[in-house]
Amino acid sequence: MNESIGTIQTAALAQIAAAACERALEDARVAVLGKKGTLTLAGAAIKDVPPAEKAAFGQSLNAARTAITAALTEKQLALREAADRAALAGIDSTLPARALPVGSLHPLTLIRDQAIGILRRMGFALADGPEIEDEFHCFDALNTPADHPARNEKDTFYFESGKLLRTHTSSVQIRTMETQPPPVRIIAPGSAYRRDEIDATHLSAFNQLEGLAVGPDISLPDLKGTLEYFLRELFGTKTEVRFRPHFFPFTEPSFEIDVKLTVKGQAPRWIEVAGCGMVDPAVFDAVNRSRKDNAYDPDKVTGFAFGMGLDRLAMIRWGIKDIRLLIENDTRFLRQFA
Repeated sequence: MNESIGTIQTAALAQIAAAACERALEDARVAVLGKKGTLTLAGAAIKDVPPAEKAAFGQSLNAARTAITAALTEKQLALREAADRAALAGIDSTLPARALPVGSLHPLTLIRDQAIGILRRMGFALADGPEIEDEFHCFDALNTPADHPARNEKDTFYFESGKLLRTHTSSVQIRTMETQPPPVRIIAPGSAYRRDEIDATHLSAFNQLEGLAVGPDISLPDLKGTLEYFLRELFGTKTEVRFRPHFFPFTEPSFEIDVKLTVKGQAPRWIEVAGCGMVDPAVFDAVNRSRKDNAYDPDKVTGFAFGMGLDRLAMIRWGIKDIRLLIENDTRFLRQFA
């Protein structure tokens, strides 16, 4: 029996040594160690070996299996090294490597992250809400009358259910106040949707960043100081900022904010960047009715709110003249931000 195992081992090692590829090596392995391999069948015959010879037979069998397995591993490594050398044949390893393309964040992501970072340092927390909204959170709670143009189907995307795609992220302010008593200090970045004709300055889907601060003794100077600091951190410490009286249903008084843009070779000009104001007491009343308490008593708390388009901030920041460039995914344009 031991002599037959030696014969099997010798034949197997010769077949392994002669294997010219990994396929031939696998065939050699199966022929010896497979379910019907020669060494496997020889091992199955141990039941017929006399008891006095079983120990020696087992040792010979294990020694043969170990030698064959080691030879298979060594041959496999040798074949793979040979294949690697063949693949590199003719390649000049002294040539410089090809430059890999460098990716970058989208300009909207860059401006959003920077804006959030500035406001987070000022104590604002991030808040989020659904993009499919109802009229209460998008309009009614924000003191928007039923005949307001924004509520017209020509301006807003409505579903058959009566719900709509939010026209601003102000709805997040209402949802936050419904679930959290004052003080509140949040920002709500996200997408908004309006039925605008797409052109160089308008998109039907755009990005907003809105903020809300509510608590005792919050005043108009708090609003003015917050936004002046924010805009100067975003556009530069020498940025000129002005507030113009305006009207929004949900704030009173209300203002539009402009920054003076200075572009080399052009005369400085004022550009609108945001809207803001002190929260209208009617908004607090609507929130109280929804909460079924008086947590936002207009006689005890005040607040300010602001909103701005991130797309517009990006256009101002980098001198982008056509807003459509932000959604076309043209790598020639986006490569500038790498």
